Amino acid sequence: MLRMLTILGVFLLLAGCAWSPPAATGTAPAPTLLLVSLDGVHPGMLGRGDTPRLDRLAREGVRAAWMTPSYPTLTFPNHYTMVTGLRPDRHGLVHNTMYAAELGWFRLSDRGAVGSREWWGGEPLWVSAERAGLPTATLFWPGSEAPVGGVRPTRWHAFDDTMGMEARVRRVLAWLAERGPGRPRLATLYFEHPDGAAHAHGPHSRQLRETMRQVDAAIGQLLDGIARQGLAERVNIVVVSDHGMAEVPEGQVVAVEEMVDPADAELVSSGQVVGFRPRAGRIAQAEAALLGAHPHYDCWRKAELPERWHYGNHSRIPPIVCQMHEGWDAIPRAAVARRPAGPRGSHGFDPALPSMRAIFIARGPAFRGGTELPPFDNVHVYPLLARLLGIDPLPGDGDPGVLAPALREPGP
Repeated sequence: MLRMLTILGVFLLLAGCAWSPPAATGTAPAPTLLLVSLDGVHPGMLGRGDTPRLDRLAREGVRAAWMTPSYPTLTFPNHYTMVTGLRPDRHGLVHNTMYAAELGWFRLSDRGAVGSREWWGGEPLWVSAERAGLPTATLFWPGSEAPVGGVRPTRWHAFDDTMGMEARVRRVLAWLAERGPGRPRLATLYFEHPDGAAHAHGPHSRQLRETMRQVDAAIGQLLDGIARQGLAERVNIVVVSDHGMAEVPEGQVVAVEEMVDPADAELVSSGQVVGFRPRAGRIAQAEAALLGAHPHYDCWRKAELPERWHYGNHSRIPPIVCQMHEGWDAIPRAAVARRPAGPRGSHGFDPALPSMRAIFIARGPAFRGGTELPPFDNVHVYPLLARLLGIDPLPGDGDPGVLAPALREPGP
């Protein structure tokens, strides 16, 4: 018996040396960052009875008085600025429509160009996260369809405007509910619907208000799903827009052929930021017709654009850039003839204009509640997002200190 007790004691001693208590339960998974874009939403579209969920999110979390977009105030340039911290003149998405001698044409409708890595400069947030070993999942964010630097998000989707709002929310909620090492640390969600309604009917239209109610319902579905799954303390949600929207009254449109003879200059981009490339041997004629102030627009050589726009150095910017005055569009004559009656909405105007202001709202475990920030430029969003992921932001145009007051632990 004594021998048996001795053996048992030795066994227990060895077992005790091999066993250790379970790890402390305080090592919860790091929160996921969910970045949501509401394309074309101006701060004035909130707080008027159409967006109770967004309004509550803003009250309970952090909101900016407004966010100033980068020049040009267009969709692709500004979405990419917010995830790189670089202004368009530096990351290379200088317009929704571009031409580069070595690449050809870039248009939003050209899926090959949109998915080509050569167009996208800088390093977007999801690439930095993937390089750091953090899984990412993107739903339609501009730039996420291309293997920038040879890296794609762990999960990504080509843009599909037939995918409804509810389906998009369900997809993201499924990502957020995942467990294990594949759970995304960064996820993005994109709604283009407000931009489309405002373009077609104007920023003061009943159609836009109805669209905002639908978007708000989708945000409510998202927030309810996060709460239902017990994820409120595991998700930092940041809601932004890329630009605002100005009304363009019926008839306030210029045919680009009236700006300069097409024999003297080739049209590169139209709309509100209108680019021209003088034809060989016709520089003097093109400049004589375009440069200077005009009744509804002003034109500059690219190197002479207003300094506050931080725009004019990149090789993809056309030699002559014309900026339309607020409330005026410039499109080809054939498009003028097809233009529907009634007011419409446009962006792409001077980012200093109140109509171009964008939104910034954030809530989650990292953010202070009930905080309103003064206005800021959207280049400062990127350093905040990088900090939320726990990665070092790359050098850029944003200042990490600008949005530090939004955080519960603002840091140095």
